[in-house]
Amino acid sequence: MASLRVSPNTISQPLNLRRRFSPSLHGRVQLINGRRAVTACLSVDVEAPDTASKLGLAKSREVIETEAKVLVQTYARTPVVLASGKGCKLYDAEGREYLDLTSGIAVNALGHGDEDWLKAVVEQASTLTHVSNVYYSIPQVELAKRLVASSFADRVFFTNSGTEANEAAIKFARKFQRHTNPDAKEPATSFISFTNSFHGRTMGALALTSKEHYRSPFEPVMPGVTFVEYGNIQATKELIQPGKTAAVFVEPIQGEGGIYSASKEFLQFLRKACDDAGALLVFDEVQCGLGRTGYLWAHEAYGVFPDIMTLAKPLAGGLPIGAALVTERVASAMAFGDHGSTFAGAPLVCSAALAVLNKISNPNFLNSVSKKGLYFKNILKQKLGGNPHVREVRGFGLIIGIELDVSASPLVDACRNSGLLVLTAGKGNVVRLVPPLIITEQELDVAAEILYQALPVLDATNSN
Repeated sequence: MASLRVSPNTISQPLNLRRRFSPSLHGRVQLINGRRAVTACLSVDVEAPDTASKLGLAKSREVIETEAKVLVQTYARTPVVLASGKGCKLYDAEGREYLDLTSGIAVNALGHGDEDWLKAVVEQASTLTHVSNVYYSIPQVELAKRLVASSFADRVFFTNSGTEANEAAIKFARKFQRHTNPDAKEPATSFISFTNSFHGRTMGALALTSKEHYRSPFEPVMPGVTFVEYGNIQATKELIQPGKTAAVFVEPIQGEGGIYSASKEFLQFLRKACDDAGALLVFDEVQCGLGRTGYLWAHEAYGVFPDIMTLAKPLAGGLPIGAALVTERVASAMAFGDHGSTFAGAPLVCSAALAVLNKISNPNFLNSVSKKGLYFKNILKQKLGGNPHVREVRGFGLIIGIELDVSASPLVDACRNSGLLVLTAGKGNVVRLVPPLIITEQELDVAAEILYQALPVLDATNSN
């Protein structure tokens, strides 16, 4: 097998790099640095190394070595230098092809290089890119109008990312409590969040994120957040209190946390409990929203609607954008100057987002996501369900998790060596599958076969 193994100091590739993949795979044991390693490999047609591939190899080495010198080392990157993409395929600097089931962490919902998206971006870039929110701009107003028309919301506040959208929701909730309780000496300021939650990396959103290793290096984070078991109605009931709880933040489907879906009963309870306590209900749909479940918004499947919904990842098809969608009741608490952003809602990103929203909101498109999600989950259960390391295959639409009884990292690495890109989630024991929503059933078949053929790596790793 021609495989790419990289460290900041070395990069090697035994053979070529331009290859044609087929769904036929095999697994084998080989020695790497004197240690046993199992790889699962696609059957490929291999050409002799050429000048272009050698140049690509040198470029990858240069990029990896330079990154280690000039960038703050906050990312434990996968040793692949990606150079281009089209549809559901990515290509590294050596020309190797990968089937992308990561979508840039659930961002590239329309895949790479969608023609309508590209047309919208190019046309807007040649017209007007940025003016700030000192002035009005047409794409921003048009996008807000479309989001309002397709959701529970009455108004939109644009941001540049998911964590910024959640920061806005925090501020809106605090201001809402002051606005609706003007005579209260101490209006409600506390928040409820849940186990396995992820809401972002900035200080407020970080305080709502349950994983302690994200928070502990930066403590003290924003005070007043209580974590409770996701889905536990009784435990949550005791914590949502009038005059204390400003808002409850919840992901209808937890992505980073391990692909856990809330029950309808749980979300219905949260809606009633928040109403009874005068608290706001915030749905974080940064990862699970905008078509990924086969519904435009994940909460639509439950028939439960929030006061605030936060969006980001797929909205502009790869350009940075976020949004907090709110009811009029929430919006009425905000005044000029209460919040703002220089870059948010710029014409360029809003035009890109309009192109994405126009495609994904089509009922036929959403139906196709539902159909492909069911198909993929079924074939994964058939192929992987009998393996003793596979505890569960779960998910909704095209956000799917494969829970293992061991670390998922060796499986992720073996898949990458076979031309398939996937992610981890949860405590590192969940394979997270969030492909572009345009993926075909044939491509899903290839992905399932690669995953199946790569499973022996778990036995070899576990025995070492």
